[in-house]
Amino acid sequence: MSSVLERPSRTTAGTGPVPPRRRTRILALPEARWALAALVLFLAALPLYLLDAPAWLWGPLFAATYVTGGWEPGWEGLKALKDKTLDVDLLMVVAALGAAAIGQVLDGALLIVIFATSGALEAVATARTADSVRGLLDLAPETATRLADDGTETTVPAGELAVGDVVLVRPGERIGADGRVLDGLSDVDQATITGEPMPVAKQPGDEVFAGTLNGTGALRVKVERDPSESVIARIVAMVEEAAETKAPTQLFIEKVEQRYSLGMVAATLLIFAVPLFLGADLQPTLLRAMTFMIVASPCAVVLATMPPLLSAMANAGRHGVLVKSAVVMERLGQIDAVALDKTGTLTEGTPRLTDLRPLAASDGGGPALDENTLLRYAAAAEHPSEHPLARAVVAAARARGLDLPPAEDFGSTPGTGVTATVDGRTVAVGSPARLLDDPAHPASVLVAGLEEEGRTAVVVTLDGQPAGVLAIADRLRPEAALATRALGELTGRAPVLVTGDNPRAAARLAAEAGIADVRAGLLPQDKVAAVRELQEAGAKVLVVGDGVNDAPALAAAHTGIAMGRAGSDLALETADAVVVRDELAAIPAVVALSRRARAFVVQNLVIAGTFITALVLWDLIGTLPLPLGVAGHEGSTVLVGLNGLRLLADGAWRRAHPGSDR
Repeated sequence: MSSVLERPSRTTAGTGPVPPRRRTRILALPEARWALAALVLFLAALPLYLLDAPAWLWGPLFAATYVTGGWEPGWEGLKALKDKTLDVDLLMVVAALGAAAIGQVLDGALLIVIFATSGALEAVATARTADSVRGLLDLAPETATRLADDGTETTVPAGELAVGDVVLVRPGERIGADGRVLDGLSDVDQATITGEPMPVAKQPGDEVFAGTLNGTGALRVKVERDPSESVIARIVAMVEEAAETKAPTQLFIEKVEQRYSLGMVAATLLIFAVPLFLGADLQPTLLRAMTFMIVASPCAVVLATMPPLLSAMANAGRHGVLVKSAVVMERLGQIDAVALDKTGTLTEGTPRLTDLRPLAASDGGGPALDENTLLRYAAAAEHPSEHPLARAVVAAARARGLDLPPAEDFGSTPGTGVTATVDGRTVAVGSPARLLDDPAHPASVLVAGLEEEGRTAVVVTLDGQPAGVLAIADRLRPEAALATRALGELTGRAPVLVTGDNPRAAARLAAEAGIADVRAGLLPQDKVAAVRELQEAGAKVLVVGDGVNDAPALAAAHTGIAMGRAGSDLALETADAVVVRDELAAIPAVVALSRRARAFVVQNLVIAGTFITALVLWDLIGTLPLPLGVAGHEGSTVLVGLNGLRLLADGAWRRAHPGSDR
């Protein structure tokens, strides 16, 4: 979950601006440079080849394409042979060279470029994830103000703090270590850790976390954890561990890669060696073997897999879902359980005024106010405040077109609220615990009822007398119920809500969204534990979240999707897919589209397998002319490619989207 606060400027206590997060430049990666060189050379050679230019013009360019794009996968494949493993990349390089050897230079070069580009994209994704994990450490300040027993202040690196040290956290600073408040009152935005949508009031005895943002009060905090053991440090460790231990992902066709590759190579050698041993002529034997290698090569099979997945990726991208790879698109269709974050995922992530409850004249001890008058007083008093609750009240007043009078003698007390003079009357807006001292008062009854429903209650007093109660809460996304129902239908089980928010607020939102399994008050490691519990029961879990505290669960899950509009950098990089427009209903749509793509893959494999079988049998039993073999091989490739491209149509997305009428 991301914070509902506007993102603060990247500053740390006493250090000034934080340097921008370093991102690995794409061309700094050797895989990207080689792939780009291969693509440029291929594009330079292509028009010359198609225009029947002399071979000495396009020949060297194609040769350079083979070298720049194929040397690295070829070298890795040769190294894999030392471990008695036949890598599919090596097989593709051999197939490309075989195609060139019998005159199909263009086909081989295209295959080389495709594989080089795929390897570069994988390298970029890996590097960006590593960048984000390193950037997460910027959340914690570089320095902290340590207090000696005599009150002397010393600025020290936050990493040097030890358990038992006392630090001073001034207003607007990030807290330097996990600890407990000794003195002071303040509101702390800890959404990066717990995902709670609103700052939490902190007083002596309360726990605070490194990297969370202090509000308007000063706090003295006793360090209780070594910086290397802080919650934010453990988030980094969990993301890195999950990335390292997550099972390697493969496309469906790669699961039979070894058997097919070994079989094809062995068959090619036999077709070449056995006739020679029996006295056959070299040239026709070599031609038969090369024809076999071309018609039996996995090019058509690979292309049978990729076009449906790539088409589904492109279609999803047009509709606001960025799927990071073909492997991810395939994995999305395998999920059979969903775990959803709350704030910023199921909800909009911004507190809004939901209820206005003026007190009757006899209840408040003064003349009763109507809703607009109550809101006008409250918004005028809150207008100078930067607290998220204040902004929600002011936004509601502006939405009603209310004219706000100026506030005089404004004052703000952390953990209590604000006071101001409005139209000559003393207005206080703040915590019920501070402004109400009679639990039997009608205002207290209203507060209890609203808080029981999971809302945050705020009391408004005029001249010391309660005048009304406001309720503020995060708002469920309009399509949340539709999306959760569609996900349940796709997976066969209802989604699970995993959130760091309080149980009452979580239960209220879950009920509105139609979710029965609610797991609230979770820290990041608890979310990971919840995901692993589902996985240990045999489920392939899709996690949907948007914040730093969701990143470990996103990394540990079978597949992770991040909400892109307000998502943290770490969540966006860790997730396998990103919902750019924050349309929750797009998640079941992309899952359904993935399942259609997987069905198309199976269709294409049947088509490609049928062509390969027929051509191979022809070559083995009869005499398959090489041009006819190439035509049949390429024809099957074109056919499966066109079949896969059907998923590019907008109709494919409409049929997958839960809000469409199909």
